[in-house]
Order: sequence, then structure tokens, then C-alpha cells
Amino acid sequence: MLKEKARMIDHTLLKPEATKEQIVKLAEEAKTYHFASVCVNPTWVKTAYEILKDTDVKVCTVIGFPLGATTPEVKAFETKNAIENGASEVDMVINIGALKSGDDELVEKDIRAVVEAAKGKALVKVIIETCLLTDEEKVRACQLAVKAGADFVKTSTGFSTGGATVEDVALMRKTVGPNVGVKASGGIRSADDLLAMEKAGANRIGASAGVQIINGETSTSNY
Repeated sequence: MLKEKARMIDHTLLKPEATKEQIVKLAEEAKTYHFASVCVNPTWVKTAYEILKDTDVKVCTVIGFPLGATTPEVKAFETKNAIENGASEVDMVINIGALKSGDDELVEKDIRAVVEAAKGKALVKVIIETCLLTDEEKVRACQLAVKAGADFVKTSTGFSTGGATVEDVALMRKTVGPNVGVKASGGIRSADDLLAMEKAGANRIGASAGVQIINGETSTSNY
């Protein structure tokens, strides 16, 4: 049963010190286990794409990562550049400060810039960084992502003060409804964690522990 869950997993390595050798290993593991994608920093998109271009594994990258504090124009450029290099999924971080300031117009503009840059070429997942938000802010962030045309909402970067929780995933699923994806990421280390997130409403998981999860093991990784 666990092997069937591989298609839910974005096999992830976003550490700044990640080496080419580690990225190659990540991509080879993704090929072996048929994960949904590898999720790597933009500098490694070409490397991962060359390994995975003739497989069923997508290349996912991150935009405005991990703070979300760049401008919409920069995020749009980053998205276009990533797609040119072979990415077919992008996980962008919202402008968290704008959301907390009540500037919903800027948050929506920011997301829309990435959605339009990716249109027809890449899936867009919107990281709202739940650990920094109140429940009201989480709901607003999800609503703005849907309004801007995003394909998914995602809990966390894995680089802030906390990761995915079952409660946040359930709230996000309730907010976006059945037609937008929910990705849980940050702190998912075991099959039990994956199944709990799936039950709460997640249909994609971001984890560096993909291999351990599918093999029924528990990882000590923070992401």
C-alpha cells in the first residue's frame, strides 16, 4: 500500500549546502520510486531535468524562497527562468508581510504574477507559511491563492518556525474546496505522518524522507 503513495510525494532537497552529487542521488531515487516530483532550488533545475526528462517524475522548484519577500516582477522572472530550465511545477512563497499588513491586493498580485508566468507550462503551488499566520490569515491566504488561479496551496517552506499540522491541512482543504490541491510539507517523516496528512485533506506531500516513508521507516530529517 505504501508504494502506491509514492505519487503523492515531492522528493525534496532544498538545503543551501546541497551538492550536485546529492541532487543526482535525489533524482535517481525519484526515478526508482516513481515519486511525483523532485523539489530542488532553481540552480539545480537543469541538472534534475537532464536526469528525469524521459521519466514520469516532474521537476519542481521554489520561487521567492524561503522568505517570499521579493517583488511580483522578480517572482515572475524566476518562474519563467525555471520553466526554461525544465521545471514543470513551481512552489512560490507568498508575500507574508503584505498578508499580515492586510494588503490583500498585493498578495493576490504577487501570486497572479507567478500564475501568469507559468500559464500552460507549470503547476503553481502557493506556500502560505502557516506557522507564521493566524487561522484567519491562513483562510485569507488560501482564498487569495484560489482567486489568483493557483493549482495548490502548501503549508510550509520547512525553513521557518514550524511545518505542517493536521489541523492546518484540514483548514486549508475546507477553505479551498475539492478542486484545488493541498500540499503538506515540513516535518513529515514517516508513513503515519503521510497518512494523517492525507486523511486531513492533503493530496501532495513535500518531504526529504520520501524513501524512508515508502519503506515504512522513520526519518530524523527536519524537512
